[in-house]
Amino acid sequence: MPELARWYIKTSLVYLAAALLVGVALAVHRMTSLVPVLDFSGPAYIHLFVVGWLTQLIFGVAYWLFPRFSKASPYGHEYLGWGAYVLLNAGLILRAVAEPATGVMYGKGWRVALIGAALCQWAAGLLFTVYIWPRVRAK
Repeated sequence: MPELARWYIKTSLVYLAAALLVGVALAVHRMTSLVPVLDFSGPAYIHLFVVGWLTQLIFGVAYWLFPRFSKASPYGHEYLGWGAYVLLNAGLILRAVAEPATGVMYGKGWRVALIGAALCQWAAGLLFTVYIWPRVRAK
């Protein structure tokens, strides 16, 4: 298995564990209401699952198993895949922090951070699409 595929897949498993932990915290919070920031953590919880676990798992498996780019360069322009990995994770971590923070702290900075997070995730999706497009073909 290529290194980038391992990074995507292992990171997706870390996000799965993190999302499940946030889910437990949200369930406990419904009964206790001890941590106000959890009132605003629902979207971050969903992003940890969908972007962190599912999307990254799909990216890793696609990188690994899609038809090879060429015999000389089986995975093509790998720097695009790495760029997508970095942007996706930077955006996800920023979103996981900024989303709840916008609910409890009324500063403009957190809203700007949330926009930056969304832009990072969008750019990651675009970059991965540009990377994988030539490999989506019949053998």
